[in-house]
Amino acid sequence: MLPAAVVRSPLRLAPPRAAARRRAAAAAAAVITMRDRSKNRKPTQRGRYLSTEAIQAVQSLKRAALRGSPSAAAAAVPVEPKLRRLLKADMVAVFRELAAQGEALLALQVFEEIRKEHWYKPKLLLYVDIVTVLASKGLRSEVDKVCSYLKREQLEPDTEGFNVLLKALLDAEFTQLTMDCFRLMKLWDSDPDRITYRTLIKGLESLGEMGLSADIKLEAQNDYGDLDFLDEEEMIDTLEQKSIWRGSSLIAENRRARISS
Repeated sequence: MLPAAVVRSPLRLAPPRAAARRRAAAAAAAVITMRDRSKNRKPTQRGRYLSTEAIQAVQSLKRAALRGSPSAAAAAVPVEPKLRRLLKADMVAVFRELAAQGEALLALQVFEEIRKEHWYKPKLLLYVDIVTVLASKGLRSEVDKVCSYLKREQLEPDTEGFNVLLKALLDAEFTQLTMDCFRLMKLWDSDPDRITYRTLIKGLESLGEMGLSADIKLEAQNDYGDLDFLDEEEMIDTLEQKSIWRGSSLIAENRRARISS
């Protein structure tokens, strides 16, 4: 038997279970929590982060525009040196960021700079973005100019891209430009699909263009034999789901605002 002094000694080892409990408590106290990093994320565009250089270019362009006359054309705003130094991906990101912010004239300026670059290759999606934001602001002459560029390009077939472009023009009530782009679509072997015809027919009828709508119906019948697909409810949201940018809804809001005022 151990002496009483040893039994009562504070230096006696604790029972194994008590030691285990103390170790578990110490480990729990040492847990470090981290703040949500998503709160520190930079602005995004099309699933990628804007680089620091791209953000600075956007800010510089907007500051330069504020220093000029509010009614000045995009060409009157000098091209920022930061913009010219950007890499391809960053310059395109700046263009799309400005378009997403509704900075139509600045987006047009960057779009025209992109077209001058040695790496530029015509992309219908770029035209969809710029036409959509310009149309949402009611800038008819600028839309005309961009469409004149489009007519001189040589593009790969892209039925889906043309469908979004046609809807953007119809939402802005640019009937003739819509028909011009529809003919261009066929010229470049972008075969119209059911969504194309439904967009055109419904859009033209909503604008009171019954004669043009009837012509498109005849073309649709030649391609598909019947027009039953015009009444298929599941097709209504298809184009919106495939839209590359949300600008078409922006145009619709702008149009409703003009009507309500």
